[in-house]
Order: sequence, then C-alpha cells, then structure tokens
Amino acid sequence: MTYQIEVDHLSKHYQVHEKEPGLRGSLRSFFARKYHAVKAVDDVSFCIAPGEMVGFLGPNGAGKTTTLKVLSGLLYPTGGRATVMGFTPHKRETAYLKQFTLVMGQKQQLMWDLPAIETFLVNQAIYEIPRDQYTATLQELDDLLDLTPVMKKQVRKLSLGERMKCELAAALLHRPKVLFLDEPTIGLDVTMQARIREFVAAYNHRHGATIILTSHYMADVTALCERIIVIDKGHLFYDGNFRALIERVAPYKIIKLQLQEPTPAEALSQFGHVESCEGLTAVLHVPRAQATESAARLLSQVKVEDVTFEEPPVEDIIREVFAGRVERQTAHDV
Repeated sequence: MTYQIEVDHLSKHYQVHEKEPGLRGSLRSFFARKYHAVKAVDDVSFCIAPGEMVGFLGPNGAGKTTTLKVLSGLLYPTGGRATVMGFTPHKRETAYLKQFTLVMGQKQQLMWDLPAIETFLVNQAIYEIPRDQYTATLQELDDLLDLTPVMKKQVRKLSLGERMKCELAAALLHRPKVLFLDEPTIGLDVTMQARIREFVAAYNHRHGATIILTSHYMADVTALCERIIVIDKGHLFYDGNFRALIERVAPYKIIKLQLQEPTPAEALSQFGHVESCEGLTAVLHVPRAQATESAARLLSQVKVEDVTFEEPPVEDIIREVFAGRVERQTAHDV
C-alpha cells in the first residue's frame, strides 16, 4: 500500500535551560547554565493512508503538537524519518508547502484589523491559485461554512466561532491534500463545534483529503475518526480502531433503569454489576455479549418504568488509557 504519511522511529528532543530562583540563581545561570533533556517525541512510528481521518490523542505535553510541527516542516527532527506525500517536511520544498495545511485552534493567520477576505486574497497570491479556482473554492467554502455574513467584517469584530470559520477557509483555499488540525474546535460552543465537525467531514468526502486531528473534545474524534493514535510522554501507546479500543477497555454496556418500586441492589445483581441503586433509579453494567439477554430477563422479572442502553463515556475510556491502565498496543499488534 502507498501511504500518504509515513513516520518511522521519529524523535524530537530539546535541551531546556534550568534556572534557580533569585539573584544568586541568575548569576549561576549566567556563568554555568544547567540543562535537562526533554524527549517531546521519542521513537514514534505510524503510517496513514490517503483519505484517512485519524484522531491523534494524548494528554497535555504528550508530543502531539510537536509531531504535527515536524510533519509540517516547522521543526527539524532529532532522529528518525518522516515523509508526507513523498516529501521530507523539513526540506520545505515549495511543491510540498502548496499541498498541506496546519490549523491550530490557538493560533491565527488572519490579519487582525482587516476583513478576512483580505487574508483570502493574500493567500491566493502566496499559493498562486488561479482566479477561476479561487472563486470556485471560495464559493464552495461559503456554502459549507456560511462565510458571506462574516468575511467582509474586521477580524477583531468577529466572534470566536466566526473567526474559526474564516481561519479554516483561509487554510483551505489552496485545496490541500493533507490537513493537520490541532484543536480546531477549542473554545467553541457546542453548536459551532458540530458545524466545524460537519465541515471537516464534508471536505474529506469531497476532496479525499488525509486528516490528522488532535482534540481534547472526544465528540470531535468519535464523530470523525474510526482510527486513533494515542501518544503519551512522547511514546506511541495505541494505534488502532477506536471502537475496538472501547470494547477492549470497557467490555460492557450500561443499562439505566427507572423502577416502578424500590428494588434492593441484591435483587438486581443477578442481571449484572450494580453500579448504583438509589430509590427508583439504578445503573447496571452488563457484558456486551449478554446485554440483550440480561435486559430481557430483567424486564420480565423486575417492575421497570423505563430502561435505556448506553455506551461507557468515551472520556472514561481515554482516561484509562492515559492513566496507563491499558496495555500498549500498536497497529502492528492488531
């Protein structure tokens, strides 16, 4: 298989200056600096196929943004190899720079005192986008993001959600084949988060773009990505199917009950593990394979007003992974 992105034993290490507090510490630092090594990315390997959308997860400081910066050519790797579309990112070849984009939710490229349309025109010139293509792409982005009401306003007068829409449009005017999205929905309200997710999915469907998405909002990942890569302390921890990880970490379903009359937890324990039982409400964990059978027996033997099935919260699953309570697994192990 030909991969769009290949990362082979990639590492990025830093020497960080340490300084003791006070004047004495400043003087010591001036004459004899102390450093310690930080392994932001350490021996990470993965491959991503053309058109694939992959969630790139990890706690703060795990190495996600550093990896994306290496893949974007902003950082030179300490060791290993990375290629994107056959290019070596840190060589910063013009042909490569015209085929990818990096969107960081906490950074902006829009000119603060000018309307967003001015940045669009600047990007048209930078990427040498033919006028017909620019017009067609801007119309497409307008249809998807509803840009008309906002792109002629000064950027500083836009809301965060409106600004994020314009940021995405500016980054995609040259129709990149690879998207690195670093927290694109950070700080947005629930409605705008959903709009951005719908847009990313539509762009992937229309153009077959390869996408790496980092986000602390699990709804972004569950809505867009079948595969996730989990990195922690610079090391690759998990690479595989998101659903398989959920079933592996939480091999149960949650049954929430609204009872017609108080029922002891002991009476409910025959149907599954009783997570809670208070008054007329109860929560049970039942093995996935036995969920239907357990629910049928429960409904026939217990007076139930209402019953709902739920998956374990994705946040809890990822928390288990981050806490190191899940064995390391990569795509090679699946």
